Amino acid sequence: LIYSCLVLCVPAGVNQIAAAEDEASTETIDLDLGSFKQGSRTDAEALKREEEAIQLDGLNVAQLKELREKAEKFTFQTEVNRMMKLIINSLYRNKEIFLRELISNASDAIDKIRLLALTDPKAQETNPELHIRIKADKENKALHIMDSGVGMTHQDLINNLGTIAKSGTADFLAKMQDPSKAEGTDLNDMIGQFGVGFYSAFLVADRVVVTTKHNDDKQYIWESDANSFSITEDPRGDTLKRGSVISLYLKDEAQDFLEEETVRELIRKYSQFINFPILMWSSKTVDEEVPIEEEAKPEKTEDDVEDEDAKVEEAADDDKPKTKKVSKTTWDWLLINDSKPIWTRKPAQVTEDEYTSFYKSLTKDSSEPLTQTHFIAEGEVTFKSLLYVPKIQPSESFNRYGTNSDNIKLYVRRVFITDEFNDMMPNYLSFIRGVVDSDDLPLNVSRETLQQHKLIKVIKKKLVRKVLDMLKKIDKEAYEKFWKEFSTNIKLGVMEDPSNRSRLAKLLRFQTSNGKGVTSLAEYVERMKSKQEHIYYIAGSNRAEVEKSPFVERLLSKGYEVLYLVEAVDEYCISALPEFDGKKFQNVAKEGFKLNESEKSKKNFEALQSSFEPLVKWLNDVALKDQIAKAQVSERLSNSPCALVAGVFGWTGNMERLAMSNAHQKSDDPQRTYYLNQKKTLEINPRHPLMRELLRRVEADEADDTAKNMAVMMFRTATLRSGYMLQETAQFADSIEQMMRQTLGVDQNEQVEFDEDEEDDAEDNKSASEESTNADDEEEEHHDEL
Repeated sequence: LIYSCLVLCVPAGVNQIAAAEDEASTETIDLDLGSFKQGSRTDAEALKREEEAIQLDGLNVAQLKELREKAEKFTFQTEVNRMMKLIINSLYRNKEIFLRELISNASDAIDKIRLLALTDPKAQETNPELHIRIKADKENKALHIMDSGVGMTHQDLINNLGTIAKSGTADFLAKMQDPSKAEGTDLNDMIGQFGVGFYSAFLVADRVVVTTKHNDDKQYIWESDANSFSITEDPRGDTLKRGSVISLYLKDEAQDFLEEETVRELIRKYSQFINFPILMWSSKTVDEEVPIEEEAKPEKTEDDVEDEDAKVEEAADDDKPKTKKVSKTTWDWLLINDSKPIWTRKPAQVTEDEYTSFYKSLTKDSSEPLTQTHFIAEGEVTFKSLLYVPKIQPSESFNRYGTNSDNIKLYVRRVFITDEFNDMMPNYLSFIRGVVDSDDLPLNVSRETLQQHKLIKVIKKKLVRKVLDMLKKIDKEAYEKFWKEFSTNIKLGVMEDPSNRSRLAKLLRFQTSNGKGVTSLAEYVERMKSKQEHIYYIAGSNRAEVEKSPFVERLLSKGYEVLYLVEAVDEYCISALPEFDGKKFQNVAKEGFKLNESEKSKKNFEALQSSFEPLVKWLNDVALKDQIAKAQVSERLSNSPCALVAGVFGWTGNMERLAMSNAHQKSDDPQRTYYLNQKKTLEINPRHPLMRELLRRVEADEADDTAKNMAVMMFRTATLRSGYMLQETAQFADSIEQMMRQTLGVDQNEQVEFDEDEEDDAEDNKSASEESTNADDEEEEHHDEL
C-alpha cells in the first residue's frame, strides 16, 4: 500500500524537488572535467551523495531502496472457476472446435515421441504404432480420443492439465530449440501454442477423464468436472504401454457428437491433414452367405429306397448345401484422414494424378481441374498454397457475387482454421479453389480468426499475383475453355482491381472483325496499321448488330480492325481500361473519332464540309432544333445517310439499353434521367444521295415542308440504326403510315371503314357518354342550390 501511494505521488514529488534543493544546502561540484587526465568517472561515494541529495516526498533514494527490499511481495490472484467459465463459454464460437483441439493435442503428443526417438530409439519401442483412435460409446454417453504419443507423468498432469494456459508443446519446443538436440528435426509440425485447447472439452462434457502412461512413470488417471481435478494411480496397471486416452462424458445437449457420421465429418473438416492416421471405431453392414438349416427328414421305407434307386439322373447342384444371404453388422477401425497434405511437399515431387485426386477430395467435384498452381511464398509472412481453377463455373455463382465464399481454406500447421475469410481472395476470383497453410500466422487464442488484418492483405496480394500468372500460362486450347466459363470474372476484375489492371488486360479476349474467333488485345495491337493510334471498338447486343452498325462502315471498308463488344459487361470493362500497350481505346459510336488519312483526303473532306454547311446550319437551326445537340458532316459513315453519335462522356445506345433493362434501380434516378435525356450529335454522310437531295431542296427553299418531314424521318431512323430507343414511337408509326399511303397512292384523308355493329356500338357509347355528362351537370346544379 505504501509503495502504491509513492507511485501515485511521483508527479507531486517531482514538482517539489526544486523547492527542496533551495531549502537544503547540498554540496555542489563545479569542476572542469577536461583538466583531469583520468577523465570523468562515477565512484561509490558519488552515488551515495546523489542518493542522499535526491529527495522524493521526504524519502531519498536510499530510503526508497530499503523500502522496496523490505516490502511484502504478492502475485495477482485469479478466480479459477470464473476463469474456466470464460475459457469454456466465451473463447470459442463453435462447440465442435473441441474435437479439433483434442486431435491436435494428440498429434503433438505423437510428434514429441517421434522426435525423442530420433536420439533415443528405445523410447518408441514400448508402443511402436503411431496413430490416433476415436471411439464413441453411446451406452455410457462417452467419447474417447486415444493416442500413442509421449504420455504424461504425474508431474506433467499437474503442470499441464492443472495449470491454465500452460502449453506443454511450447515448453517442449523451447527445450528442443537447442541446436544440438534439434538437428535434423522438423519443429514446425507442432500445433499447440496457447495451452487452453484442452479445456475446450468442457464445451461438450460435464466430466473429463484422462488416462495416461509415460515411459518414465506409472499409469495415472486425471479426472475433472471443470471445478477441481484429482490424480490417482491407475489400479489396472500398465494397460496403455504408452500414450493417453481422453474420455469425455458428454452433456445431454451434446449427444450428437456420439454419432459416427457427425464425428467423421468433423475429423474430415478440421483434421483431415494431420500427419498421423486417425482411426475411428465404425460399423458397416455386410451381406454373408449362411447355410439353411434343413428340417429333420422321416425315416425312409423300403419303397422309398427303391424309388430313389430308380432315379438315375440328378442335378449336380442338389448335392451342394443350400445357403441364404443375411445382413450382418461388423465393427472395425476405419481410417478417416485418407487424404494427404500434398501442398507440404515440393511441386516437383507431386504427380498430376495426385493433384487431381486431392482436388476432387477437397472440392467434392467429380471432374478434373482445368489447371493448378503450387508454390511457397516467403517474406513478411511465409505460407504454402495450392490453388485450382475448376473446369465449370456454377450457374448461380453471380447470384452470390460479393458474398462470403468458402473456396479458399486456411490451415495452420495442417489444421483447418476457417474458410470464412472473404478478404483472402477478391470477388472476381471467387471461383478459385484451394488451400493456404502457414506456420506463423498470428491467430487469436481460439485459433478461429487472425489478429492482424495487414497480413491478410499481404497473403491476398501474393495469391492474386500467383493466380494471374497461372492463368497467363494456360495453353491456347485450355484458355478458350476457361474464357467461356470465367470471362465475366476477368472483366469485372479490370473494373474492381486497379492494382492488377494491366495484368488482367493481357487476359482479356474479345470478338473481332478479323475472323470469327476471339482475340487478345496484344494480338490486335500487333495487327494494327502503321499510323493507327487507337484501338477501335463498338458495343452491341450481338455480333450481327454491330457488324451492320453504321459506325463501322468506313473503318471496315478501309481495312481497319474493330473489336466487337457483345457481352453486357464489355463496355463497362473497356471504359475502366484507359489504354493498352500505349494505345488508347476509341469507341467508334462516340465523338472524337478521326481517321489518319492523306493530305488529299483531308482537303476533300474540308471541301465537303464547306459545301454542306447550309444543310448543317438548317438542321441545327430549323428542322431538328430541339432534338439534337448539333449536326455535322461525318467522317465515319460510308453507306448510311446519317447516324446519332454520343458525346465523349455520354451513353451509347448499348449503354442506354443496359441501363433501362436493369431491374435493380430507383424509380426516379436523377443521374440515369440526365444521361437518357442528353441530346446527341447528328452526323450526316455527304456522299449519300438522300443527303445531296436534301441539300439541294434546302438551298432552293428553307421552308420546304417535304424537306422538314424527311429530316425528321431520317433523324428517327438514325436513332434506331444507332442503337437508341425512340421516345415518340406513336409519331414514328404515323409517319411511316403516311409514307406507305403516299407510296401506294392512298388518299391521306381517307378514313377507316367500320362494320354496322361497330357503328351501333359507337353510337351507344356516344349516347352513354352524353347521359353521363348530363347527370354530372344536374348533380352540380343540385349542389349549387344546396
